[in-house]
Amino acid sequence: MKNAIPIMSLALLAPLTTVTLKADTLALYTFETSQPATAGPFSPETGSGSALSYHSGATFPTTTYSSPAGNGSAHSFSANGWSVGDYYQFEVGTLGYSGITISFDQTSSNTGPRDYEVQYSTDGSSFTDYAAYSVLANASPNPAWNATTSSSIYTSTYDLSSVTGLNNQASVYFRLVDVDTVSANAGTVASAGTDRVDNFAITATAVPEPGTLSFALLGGLALFGLSMRRMRS
Repeated sequence: MKNAIPIMSLALLAPLTTVTLKADTLALYTFETSQPATAGPFSPETGSGSALSYHSGATFPTTTYSSPAGNGSAHSFSANGWSVGDYYQFEVGTLGYSGITISFDQTSSNTGPRDYEVQYSTDGSSFTDYAAYSVLANASPNPAWNATTSSSIYTSTYDLSSVTGLNNQASVYFRLVDVDTVSANAGTVASAGTDRVDNFAITATAVPEPGTLSFALLGGLALFGLSMRRMRS
């Protein structure tokens, strides 16, 4: 029974020295306010940062930008005239944050690009490949994008918490890059083939201030001492 007192006291101490961390939305691009008609940049509807699209004209010289129905919302960011290496880009600051996660909805027309790569950067110039993925066609047998009904089959989520270089930065950048000429219907990308993105969200966890951790620890230690004194009396 001699070990009963410290074990019980430590059980009381543990929850009080735990700081609960909650993910915050650093930026959310829904395109409901910006309603793109150009390459951008555009501000997010929530948070701060910028979004844009880049088209080199290497294969198709003309690109039209528009804001058709999103995945369960009135607007998205859409473009045609896709060449290999063209991309959507999203920028946000992560100062005071770690554990970065991104999620987004994306689709192409039958002749829009299918194959993409998620890339990240801390300087907006040198980018690193993170994950390859394929986009579903906004056509039968898949449900069509519309302003009222969202479909999760078009949603992708990537946990970049292992990429610690993205933490606590003035700016980080994410790109969705077209990597080949294969279209969503497994043919070849055409000049009129479109791709659209919606609901691009960047979330992260705030890093606790040292004072917050110290306060929690001191509070826990105080309770520990009080519990010990009561049990010995």
